[in-house]
Amino acid sequence: MNYSEAMMFLTNLTKFLKIVHVGGTNGKGSTTAMLAAILQKAGYRAGTFTSPHLRSYTERFRINGAEIAGESVAEILSELRPHLEAMVKEGFEHPTEFEVSTALAFLYFFREKVDFLVLEVGLGGAVDSTNIVTPLVSVITNVAMDHMDYLGHTLKEIARVKAGVIKPGVPVVTAADGVGLQVIEEVSQKKHSRLIPVGRDVTWEHISLSEAGQCFSVRGRRQSYENLSLPLLGRHQQVNAATAVAAAEVLMETGSVISAGAVNEGLAAVRWPARLEMMRKEPPVVIDGAHNYDGARSLRRALEEHFPGRRLVLVIGMLADKERARVIAELAQAARAVVVTRPNSPRAGNWQELAAEAGRHAPFVYLVEDTGGAVNKALSLAGPDDLVCITGSLYMVAEAREHLLQLQNLIPPISRP
Repeated sequence: MNYSEAMMFLTNLTKFLKIVHVGGTNGKGSTTAMLAAILQKAGYRAGTFTSPHLRSYTERFRINGAEIAGESVAEILSELRPHLEAMVKEGFEHPTEFEVSTALAFLYFFREKVDFLVLEVGLGGAVDSTNIVTPLVSVITNVAMDHMDYLGHTLKEIARVKAGVIKPGVPVVTAADGVGLQVIEEVSQKKHSRLIPVGRDVTWEHISLSEAGQCFSVRGRRQSYENLSLPLLGRHQQVNAATAVAAAEVLMETGSVISAGAVNEGLAAVRWPARLEMMRKEPPVVIDGAHNYDGARSLRRALEEHFPGRRLVLVIGMLADKERARVIAELAQAARAVVVTRPNSPRAGNWQELAAEAGRHAPFVYLVEDTGGAVNKALSLAGPDDLVCITGSLYMVAEAREHLLQLQNLIPPISRP
């Protein structure tokens, strides 16, 4: 099978899958998890393909929350390998890890005969390897500054790349605003794709929040969903929930049976680790993968609203290609102490520079290269009235999460070479 044949094979596979394609800058993983949980409660087998993973590669491929078996990964990769090698011999570049993962996902979910596949975009949209699909609905959660080296240096440029997931005649759901929404509206009109703006056609109303989650209502285009309970922190998750509901209503229009009860039960059951996840209660320890400025703003607001009056001890480690100065300015000014650590990634760059930035805003700054050591340092600094927040690169946050779970004897350590 040559390259063209391989792409044709994968494209044909996707035609047998009912797909919801989810892109955007922030919140696409949460929205994917919410929609999948709603579909599961509606009685469907819902597959999800997400990235990156926190602990195990198998997390990327789930059916009704259950991860793919390691044996299945090995079998499918063994099946794909000769085709990949043949492509390289023909002179094509070797597919990236994510491209191989995407091929694996399509094969796996096709063979498992899932009712729906909620497919998260890897990076951008227009040239992402997931973008060979023609979905039932395209979702663009929002547009913000991130991955500028790949997507563009203005919101307009980034929005055009994100809008690349819009297919002719396929409905589009988006919670984008401003310039991002303008671009998405323009592309939707050109492709004759019906646009459903969240915040205008679908709205939400905040009711209450606590350290355990939040309550709100959503006004959809088909009906209202009252007193929804969501065990995720941060008001931005209400926007993501409204986006998931809007996508579910598009599926209802295609004949899928999804009741208001399934929406309520699905949102109440959703889990999305490392996104404002409470890891300890005394003192509270929260981890969140806020790796760009918009994410940092949402995180700060969530901490202020869910944990009012608590002093902040911040652990942060960011990649060099992110807006580190803006992120640390947003978060460190609310902190009484900051622990800067190094993400386990070649893109960490001069990670110590973040400490100098933090020193402009916080009275005490510490440098601890090892992530586990940084977490221990923050725990030693935190008093009973404090709040420990660990944030930044998902690579670092994943290590911190594993360290905290090991401290609580909830998981065994991963054996690494």
